[in-house]
Amino acid sequence: MTAPDALAEFQPLRDRLARVPSLDAPALAAERIAVLGRKGGELTRLLKSVATLDDAGKRRVGAAVNELKRAFESAFAEREAALDRERQAREAAGTDLTMPGRGRWIGAAHPVTRVIDEIVGLFRELGFTVAGGPEAETEWYNFGALNFPADHPAMDLHDTLYLDLPPVPGDRGGRLLMRTHTSPVQIRTLLEAGAPARVVIPGLAYRNDPFDASHAPAFTQLEGLAVDEGVSFVDLKATLSHFARRFFAPGTRVRFRPSFFPFTEPSAEMDVGCQLCGGSGCAACKGSGWMEILGCGMVHPNVLESCGVDAERFTGFAFGMGPHRIAMLRYGIPDIRLLYEGDMRFLRQLAGPGQ
Repeated sequence: MTAPDALAEFQPLRDRLARVPSLDAPALAAERIAVLGRKGGELTRLLKSVATLDDAGKRRVGAAVNELKRAFESAFAEREAALDRERQAREAAGTDLTMPGRGRWIGAAHPVTRVIDEIVGLFRELGFTVAGGPEAETEWYNFGALNFPADHPAMDLHDTLYLDLPPVPGDRGGRLLMRTHTSPVQIRTLLEAGAPARVVIPGLAYRNDPFDASHAPAFTQLEGLAVDEGVSFVDLKATLSHFARRFFAPGTRVRFRPSFFPFTEPSAEMDVGCQLCGGSGCAACKGSGWMEILGCGMVHPNVLESCGVDAERFTGFAFGMGPHRIAMLRYGIPDIRLLYEGDMRFLRQLAGPGQ
């Protein structure tokens, strides 16, 4: 190597020297090894090449290499001192930026909320709108207008959560209670807007139930109401069968069983083929291959008359389901309490990747 060749390699090193004051601690340590390292350092390599030069080249290049080495050592020392001062200042301020960052939680809708949104979306496609109402109701809205007889067991203290407040006077009054279903919103809808009407009603309901694997004292309900001229049980079956096959799977089996509710006549329970065992029978469906998902029926004429709707002209159907139980069926959850406890380990399993 000639002296001019050796000197030509100094410019890239000078460029690297100029960048030393901007390096962080890890980059500074790596740069020290790359430049001054005994094995493979750039300046170390240049010093070894000096031995191949003539006497004049040795004096000229050797002096330049030593000068550059001292400049790097000084720059490294100054940068290390500056980084140390910055670290001490952060510690004095109580902030250590060298600590690993904390992962940010990414929010996700609760499984029951997702189920409600999906069900509401399906009924919106069928022309239903969303309605809501107060959670504290009078006996008339919660029971009387819905054709409950005065001695019905649902009105007893062991089933209903009454409020320690004075009764509301008037024909639509009575004792105040936490609504036991979202059906009072059906009454309010017909009183305010009359017929025809087509609404879905998601919301909370309250009952004096134990908190066990399949019950909770506060739970969500989603009800629906369709009132118009000429509405029949055929419309009810077609609407709810369409919902089940859109929500679960196109081939989902559906059946309706006779039942009784004070506010509908005739009334039915709707079952779908068990989504956990495919209808072969399991513990969840008690070996029957079917799981009940909702109650339904044709709106009782007495309910229509209570709301000022002409029962000779209009008919309708109503249905009600529990989104918590639908979520259990959708996600294969064995205990409803898991949906209330807020255990993030459990909820992350249902939220999907990245949540």
